Amino acid sequence: QVQLVESGGGLVQAGGSLRLSCAASGLTFSTLAMAWFRQVPGKEREFVSRVSWSTNSTYYADSVKGRFTISRDNAKNMVYLQMNSLNAEDTAVYYCAAGTIATSRPSDMHYWGKGTLVTVSS
Repeated sequence: QVQLVESGGGLVQAGGSLRLSCAASGLTFSTLAMAWFRQVPGKEREFVSRVSWSTNSTYYADSVKGRFTISRDNAKNMVYLQMNSLNAEDTAVYYCAAGTIATSRPSDMHYWGKGTLVTVSS
């Protein structure tokens, strides 16, 4: 019922910024917790950030605290990830995900986008 499509990835220099967007379609968007994950070849999918549907509470992985900001616009069925002070270790495919429980576990997510590539040059 819910489909997610990421956009906004690309090539950016170290220290720069990017804003990722996730467009959701479906009737239950406002009831879902939304999250961003990232993955590089040969490594497990890594939690980045999440935002709840009930209180808009946010949570960030230690590696991105102070640099990334997650937000959602329920009226537009959109979720965003503002990424500042990017470094080479942020290079990955970034995935938008949704679930009924706000957690940092990939297995708890019910819906996934196909991902958008972020490449940070050093």
